[in-house]
Amino acid sequence: MSESSAASAGENTSSVSSAVPAGEHEPSEITYAEHFHPARPKSLRHRARVKSPVARRSVAKDGKPTGTNPAYVSWLLSQSMLADANEISRQFSGQGTMWQNPFANPGPRQAVETASVWFTAYPISFITRPGDSFLGAMADEALWEAFATIGIEAAHTGPVKRAGGLSGWQTTPSVDGHFDRMSTEIDPAFGTEAEFRAMCGMATWSGGTIIDDIVPGHTGKGADFRLAEMKYGDYPGIYHMVEIDPEDWNILPDVAPGQDSVNIDAATEEQLAKAGYIIGRLQRVIFYSEGVKETNWSATKPVEGVDGVERRWVYLHYFKDGQPSINWLDPSFAGMRLVIGDALHSLADLGSGALRLDANGFLGVEKSAEGMPAWSEGHPLSAAANHLIGSMVRKLGGFTFQELNLTIDDIRTTAEAGADLSYDFVNRPAYHHALATADTEFLRLTLRTSLELGVDPASLVHALQNHDELTYELVHWATGHRDDLYTYKGAEITGGDLAESVRRDLCEHLTGANAPYNLVFTTNGIACTTATVIAATLGITDLSTIGDADTARIMRVHLLLAMFNALQPGVFALSGWDLCGMLTLPSDDVSELLEQGDTRWISRAAHDLMGVNPGATRSSAGMPRGTSLYGPIPAQLDDETSFLRQLQAILAVRKRYGVAVAQQIDIPAVSHRGMLVLVHRLEADRLHLTVLNFADEHVSGTVRSEHLVPGSAISDMFTSKPVGTVDDLNSFVVELEPHQGHSFLVELPTA
Repeated sequence: MSESSAASAGENTSSVSSAVPAGEHEPSEITYAEHFHPARPKSLRHRARVKSPVARRSVAKDGKPTGTNPAYVSWLLSQSMLADANEISRQFSGQGTMWQNPFANPGPRQAVETASVWFTAYPISFITRPGDSFLGAMADEALWEAFATIGIEAAHTGPVKRAGGLSGWQTTPSVDGHFDRMSTEIDPAFGTEAEFRAMCGMATWSGGTIIDDIVPGHTGKGADFRLAEMKYGDYPGIYHMVEIDPEDWNILPDVAPGQDSVNIDAATEEQLAKAGYIIGRLQRVIFYSEGVKETNWSATKPVEGVDGVERRWVYLHYFKDGQPSINWLDPSFAGMRLVIGDALHSLADLGSGALRLDANGFLGVEKSAEGMPAWSEGHPLSAAANHLIGSMVRKLGGFTFQELNLTIDDIRTTAEAGADLSYDFVNRPAYHHALATADTEFLRLTLRTSLELGVDPASLVHALQNHDELTYELVHWATGHRDDLYTYKGAEITGGDLAESVRRDLCEHLTGANAPYNLVFTTNGIACTTATVIAATLGITDLSTIGDADTARIMRVHLLLAMFNALQPGVFALSGWDLCGMLTLPSDDVSELLEQGDTRWISRAAHDLMGVNPGATRSSAGMPRGTSLYGPIPAQLDDETSFLRQLQAILAVRKRYGVAVAQQIDIPAVSHRGMLVLVHRLEADRLHLTVLNFADEHVSGTVRSEHLVPGSAISDMFTSKPVGTVDDLNSFVVELEPHQGHSFLVELPTA
C-alpha cells in the first residue's frame, strides 16, 4: 500500500493519531555501516542444506507389539526421532558450512532486523480451502502478498510435526495441542514436507522468514519412549526414567485398564525418593489437578523389553503424563542428540530460518537437601542446554526465541548465552491490567523494573494473543522476588502480595458474571482472546449483543494495544485471532476438550484468514469456527477504515523510523493514571515517544522526561506535522481521546 493510502487509513480512526504522509520517501545515501552491515545480516540469511533429506522408511506391521518382536522394534525405529537425528547429524560432521557463522553470543538486534513483525499461526484452528492443507495454505502467494502489504515479515507455524503417542501399532492423539512431538515427520493432518519447503520458499521470495518449533523439554509417548520402556539401546537415556526393582512394585499404584501409566501421589513420591529411585518433590506441579496430576512423576504398567524381561518405570513429566521429560545429562547424551537432530532437520532439511524453544526452562533437575524440593527451575544445566541449542542454530545461520514465563533476572541470564529472543511475559499481563483498571501504574512498574535489571526491550517478543492463556503467574513478583518491597498505590507491598493483587484485579474485571465468555485456566491465567479482554473492559456481558458500534469500540482499543506492543523496540507478534478480531467459543462447542480442565480451547476458535472457505463450520482438524468481528484479510485490505489498514499505518511508522531497534531510555511519571509514555532513542540524536491513553475518557496531560531537551521540535510521526516544542520544564502538553495513542518524533534544537 502507498503511504497516501496509509494516511487515508489513519485519518479514519482516532486510535492512531494520524497517518504516514503522502509522497515517496527519498532513500538516503548509503553509509559505511549500511554497506557492511545490511538490514538483513548475512549471518541470518545463510542456510546450510543437507545433502539428502531424512529417508522415510515404510516398515510392515507384523505380529504382536512387544519388545521381543523384531518387526515391532524395526517399525518403532523407522519412526524414531533419535534414529533420524543420528542420520541427519552425520551429514554435517566435517563440513565447512558449520563454521561460517558466529554463534557464541545471542544476537537479539540482528534477529529483530531479520524479522521484526511476526504472524503466529495455530494450525488446528486454520480454515483452508476445501481439500487444502494448512501448510499448503501457508505457502499461498496471495497470503504472503497480503502479509507484505500489512508489514508482517515472518510466520511462526506452530507445531506441525507428528505428535501424541503410540499404543501398540496404533497412534494416539496429542494431549497438548501438538506440543508432545513424537516424530520429525510432518503430520499429514497439516500437510507434507514438500509443502513445508514450498512455504519456506514463498516466504523467502516475499522477503520473509519461517519460524518452526523444537521441544527440548519433552517428547510425546511415541517410538522413542516405547523403545525406552523396552530398554532398547541407549533410548532410556533420552528420558528422566528410572527402572523400579520388581520387589518394590508394591510401592507403585496399579495402572487402570486401557491406560499405560498412572500418576503417583505425594506419599508414593516421597517413598520412592527415600528408596533412592527418584529425586522426589519438585519446586512446583504445573497443571496440578487432584486425582489427575498430583506430582510430576508417573509409573508405567509392566512392559516387556527386547530381552524378554518385564519392567516398570517411573518417569518425570513437568507437564502432562503424555509428555515425558528429556534428560540432558545422561551419559549417553541421547536426549541432547535427539533435540539437536530435530533442530538440524527443521533448519537445514525443511528450510526454516528460526526456531521457537518450548519448555526450555526445565532441562536440569537436582536433588536438594533433605526435606526440600528438588532444584528444577533456574538450574544452570537449563542455561547450558539453551546455550548449546542457540549456538547450534546460530551456526546454521538462524535464530531462536524462548517462550517460557521467567523472572526478569532469568530473562537477563538467558539473553547472555541462550536464545536470541525471549517472550515478553512480564509486560503482557501488565498491559492487560492497565486496560482493565484504566491505570498504568503496574505496567510502568514492570517496564521500569525490566530496564533497571538490564533486560533490553529489543530482545523481547511483544505479543497480542497467542495459542495460550492470558498468563498472570507474574513469576518475577510471585516467586523470585516475593519478599521484596515495592511501592504501589502509595504504599509498600511485597512482591507476592503485589502479584496476588494484580491477579485479583484481572479475574474481577475479565471473568465471572460480567464476562462469562472468559474462563480461568488453572493457576496460570485466563482463557480469552484479545477481543474478549477488551469486551470485558468495555462492560459487554453478552458477546451475542455486539453490534457495529461495539465492534468499532473494540477495534479502537485493539489498535491501542497494538501500538503499545509495536511502537517499542523488539519483535511485535500477533495471531490470526487478532487479525480477524475473533471472539471466544461457547463452552458447549468444545465441551469434550474442556473435560480435563483445559479451558484454553475456548480461545482457539477456527478462523478463515483469507476468506477462502466461507461455508466451513470447522477447521479440517475439527475446531469449531468462531465469530470474527473484523472479517478476513482481503476484505479488510479493501476497506481503508478496517483494523488491518490502521495496523498497517502503525507498522509503516515503526519500520520507517527504526523503532524496532531503538533504545528504550525512560518510562517517565505521568500526569493521569491512564497515561503511559515510552521514551526511545533513535539514530541521529532523535527521540521517539509512544504516548498512550488506557482510560475510557478524554485526557489532557503533560509529558515530561529529563531526556527531553527544551526547545526540541515535536512532530507527529504519522503525518510529519509539527505539534509543539519542549518547554523549559522538559515537557509538553498532549490531548488524548479515550483509548487513543500518539507517536511523536522529537528532534533536538539546532545549535
